[in-house]
Amino acid sequence: MSFLLSSSSSTATKAAAASRLRLYSQRRFCHRLQSDRVFLELVGSSFALRARVSLRATATTDTQMSKSHLSVSGGKQALISLSDKNDLAFLGNGLQELGYTIVSTGGTAAALEAAGVSVTKVEEITHFPEMLDGRVKTLHPSIHGGILARRDQGHHLEALNSHGIGTFDIVVVNLYPFYQKVSSTDGITFEDGIENIDIGGPTLIRAAAKNHKDVLVVVDHNDYPALLEFLKGNKDSQQFRRELAWKAFQHVASYDSAVSEWLWKQSSGGDKFPPSLTVPLTRKSTLRYGENPHQKAAFYDDKSLSVVNGGGIATAIQHHGKEMSYNNYLDADAAWNCVSEFKDPTCVVVKHTNPCGVASRQDIIEAYRLAVKGDPVSAFGGIVAFNTTIDEDLAKEIREFRSPTDGETRMFYEIVVAPRYTEKGLEILRGKSKTLRILEAKKSEKGMLSLRQVGGGWLAQDADGLTPEDIKFNMMSEKAPEEQMLRDAEFAWLCVKHVKSNAIVIAKDNCMLGMGSGQPNRVESLRIAFRKAGEAAKGAALASDAFFPFAWNDAVEEACQNGIGIIAEPGGSIRDKDAVDCCNKYGVSLVFTNVRHFRH
Repeated sequence: MSFLLSSSSSTATKAAAASRLRLYSQRRFCHRLQSDRVFLELVGSSFALRARVSLRATATTDTQMSKSHLSVSGGKQALISLSDKNDLAFLGNGLQELGYTIVSTGGTAAALEAAGVSVTKVEEITHFPEMLDGRVKTLHPSIHGGILARRDQGHHLEALNSHGIGTFDIVVVNLYPFYQKVSSTDGITFEDGIENIDIGGPTLIRAAAKNHKDVLVVVDHNDYPALLEFLKGNKDSQQFRRELAWKAFQHVASYDSAVSEWLWKQSSGGDKFPPSLTVPLTRKSTLRYGENPHQKAAFYDDKSLSVVNGGGIATAIQHHGKEMSYNNYLDADAAWNCVSEFKDPTCVVVKHTNPCGVASRQDIIEAYRLAVKGDPVSAFGGIVAFNTTIDEDLAKEIREFRSPTDGETRMFYEIVVAPRYTEKGLEILRGKSKTLRILEAKKSEKGMLSLRQVGGGWLAQDADGLTPEDIKFNMMSEKAPEEQMLRDAEFAWLCVKHVKSNAIVIAKDNCMLGMGSGQPNRVESLRIAFRKAGEAAKGAALASDAFFPFAWNDAVEEACQNGIGIIAEPGGSIRDKDAVDCCNKYGVSLVFTNVRHFRH
């Protein structure tokens, strides 16, 4: 660009060149750098040099600038820039009826205009077009100055006035769908992922939320009705403003956590444990109480990218019954995680997060009956879970089955959970009880990170996802087990991983006969398991979640004396040889898995 400067003397030229350059119109110079619209005033100590184009060009520019000033000074202004345009017409028309001038960007502006709403486009305020493929739209002092200026600070308002910047009273923004894009089953390239990281949106939201005393910030279309009602009331409420500001910062924090999680996965080389970890949680429901009535509680969905489409109880559909309680969630999760481990049609009954009955059969009704018979006293009031569809016949059996203890009392359950229901099956189950919670769940994916809170911190670990197919059962005894006995050991081993330590499970023919859980010593858990199994324990398989520290006159010998056929344990004790010798003495098969299943 060239400028024609006329000067009356070279001295004046030098003085002017050394002087301060002042814009007659800052916007006109910075944002309309066109040769036919420039008007410079160079001010020296006592000299002035002027560069003028035509009077016509100057008059045109002055008219445009005057119009621009009118759009940003005085009155009420709302800035709207949305990726998710749900209820946009409702919001736009509502604000317009309340006398707000609406400033908007690209696609949002077009959508508002299509809905009959008058819009001032952002570039009319900034005098700068969108650039860098849309990366820069609202990152401009004319926008952020109008958002961040404190209305109770005179020097802030003077600064705005001196630069021709108007204030914004409302900022409505949501962000590029980064979460949806990178979690899509279709996949996304790294470059596309980067381009879906929103920059201008979070900046607008944070600016408005910081200055929430003067600026209302909205990030959720569900809040549009409340916003309009608030504005119609003509009553200010800092509480309402603070709630919106909190929601805004939380929205950005969750968004940033998704970006951070995704980038770590792209660059970590497979390390599951980043130096810092943010877990975005969204409250799904406020619960009646926690584990006990005096404890308040709530249930949160995990919005981490790692659990998208990961299944589990958190995403289950409730078809019927009372609202879920804190303990219901824990028990349903335990039941669902256990039953999902089995490939054959299986029923699992859980009480206080421990499986008290497990059975696998091709006939799922038979599996259900066997699972309940494993411990009918514990099963009453428990959670029953299936890994197959609940059809009409199975639903009738669940509804009508009588307790094996007396043959008369109809079995009562808190929850039934399954992957699918037929229409008739669901109808029948609904008729069992008004309170029966009926859940439809998706199988939990493997490889999830398991988090657990301790005082002042969190423990993180891989989920215990090993199955019998993933390990080797190493023969340690002289007696080799028959094929069916080995299958029984595998079944017992799969059950025991879901029982609280110290854990012992006795099983035979794909059915859990008895289990002992949560005892401080392993011998006591073993005795509980044998008491429940009774005579059926003879020739059965026994699995222990950890090694036996002693064998003689202890758990191993007691198991052998009770007629157990095979013992499966991890091994690893300094007295492993004693366990081998003991099993050899009694003619019992012993296998080491080299895998411990502690569960605390």
